[in-house]
Amino acid sequence: MNINYGENKPLALAVDDDEISLLMIEQILRSHVNLVTKSDGMSALEYLADHSVDLVLLDYNMPGLNGLEVLKDMKHREEMKNVPVIILTADVDIKLETDVFRSGAVDFIRKPFVPMAMQERVLRILQNEYLKQHLQLEVTNQTRLAEQRLSSSMRLFDETILALAKTIDAKDKYTQGHSQRVANYVRQIAQLAGYSPEKQREIYCMGLLHDIGKIGVPTAIINKPTRLTDDEYAIIKTHTTIGYDILTTIEEFPQLAIGARSHHERWDGRGYPDGLIGSNIPIEARMIAVADAYDAMTSRRSYRDVMEQSRVRGEIARGKGAQFDPQFADIMLQLIDEDVDFKMRGSVAEDENS
Repeated sequence: MNINYGENKPLALAVDDDEISLLMIEQILRSHVNLVTKSDGMSALEYLADHSVDLVLLDYNMPGLNGLEVLKDMKHREEMKNVPVIILTADVDIKLETDVFRSGAVDFIRKPFVPMAMQERVLRILQNEYLKQHLQLEVTNQTRLAEQRLSSSMRLFDETILALAKTIDAKDKYTQGHSQRVANYVRQIAQLAGYSPEKQREIYCMGLLHDIGKIGVPTAIINKPTRLTDDEYAIIKTHTTIGYDILTTIEEFPQLAIGARSHHERWDGRGYPDGLIGSNIPIEARMIAVADAYDAMTSRRSYRDVMEQSRVRGEIARGKGAQFDPQFADIMLQLIDEDVDFKMRGSVAEDENS
């Protein structure tokens, strides 16, 4: 996995009172990062107050301040609150795992270290942070280029957003291509609802980036093969507000943020993050909601196969007026009735591979 930091390697800080653990971390990561080591939490905080780092690896069990105490202190300091932190621990307590994520860590790694696994997880987190930091600038630059070069650059903008969507989908090994499929479905819904080609394109782009906030959710939670705990589900739900915060900074296309924030709202008001009800939900988000649900049901998961089309139709029909806007549920049902053997989904897969 390559991360483009230019000529300089990322700078990581490893904090552990065990010298052998620090030596192991240095040996595992030295080809990929410049590593600074500290043996206690207080000296780590002092270092972070004066130096900018790309990642902190923080042992949980240390004398003085333990790892979570250091992490909580970091979250209250402006200069270090956004630094990604991995907690290191030999503890197998499930409650500790929950506390780690609730305190703001991006991941945890258990001791003894498995070198290849540790290296992969650290590099993936660094890649995600790099993408998150450069995402807003990249989309803004591509959008300005599109405005300058009109129609030819509009395609470049679309391709850039599509590439970003594929990057987000790559975090979840069970939903490859999800964002593009949702974007295609929602464009069909908008077309059947009578929207102009310009509005259809706008809604398509919103569909592509509706899940972009997942870049801020730990990969370990997204790819967890078993049922999520309540706390983990609460973390998953933050992808709506994370995505909104990312996309609202793109002044040239402010509508992008609407789909990211509101696609999990429900017609009956029982959705999140704002509990909006009925027509108070942005109309684009209502379209994305039914398209998103359709793709979820027609995608293979770790715990189930693709649902039969008749069952998918029944679930959409049951959600009409409860989970979904009745108008767009009806359009989705029309698309399903015209779609024999998932040909609609297959055509999207062909688009992705072309």
